[in-house]
Amino acid sequence: MELPDLCQEFQGRVALVTGGSRGIGRACVERLAAGGAHVAVNYRENLNAAAETVEYVCESGGRAFAIQADVTDETQVRNMIDRIETELGPVDLLVNNAGIFPFVSHEDTTLEIWNATLACNLTGVFLTTWAVKDGMIERGFGRIVNLASISALRARPQSIAYATTKAGVVGFTKSTAEALAPHNVRMNAVAPGLIETDILDGVPQEKLDELVAATPLRRIGRPDDISEVVRFLLSEDSRFMTGQTIVASGGRVMLP
Repeated sequence: MELPDLCQEFQGRVALVTGGSRGIGRACVERLAAGGAHVAVNYRENLNAAAETVEYVCESGGRAFAIQADVTDETQVRNMIDRIETELGPVDLLVNNAGIFPFVSHEDTTLEIWNATLACNLTGVFLTTWAVKDGMIERGFGRIVNLASISALRARPQSIAYATTKAGVVGFTKSTAEALAPHNVRMNAVAPGLIETDILDGVPQEKLDELVAATPLRRIGRPDDISEVVRFLLSEDSRFMTGQTIVASGGRVMLP
């Protein structure tokens, strides 16, 4: 199956998707490549999944390459950006998607879990953004989308660390968007609900059934449900939007 021609809205743009080998990240890679972007697929450990994603994009007529980096490590992040600039050019479009989801009770939320979740889900967003923002400011163009979660917007007693980091992503998005707006650098966020990815592997089936029953659209979301929102926020269709968080949850969370 070939990637659809979507008017090449990202033609000539260089994109980076962190955690881009699977799930929502992979859907974003495919969507951006379909729009003409040259995409760097970041992964931490799963080279096979990243290579498979790149192969699919390239066989479908797009351009992508895989690049390993742990987004919690400042040196690795800066080396990743340097290599992308050498291979593809400066990053125009950034999707901060890499994240972990410890589904544990408060009794099992250790300091180790807290620190690891904070490092990946929040510090990783900061490090990757800071590695590209100065270049975006210099060129007078940048589009950034951060993956938050509806966990940031409502109580989540079995994912305290995760919910806290995602609330941080929402706050980071607002403050950084206002700081970068004068330079034509826009930053927005997406807050997905329950999405069909391997991040749900640790969630008991009865809990999943309960969440689906509480969702007005009565289904689990698909990765492409979220990648379409990401595409919108990276494109000029959203040219008058910055600092916003769009909820895509099947109606389970509705903001005023």
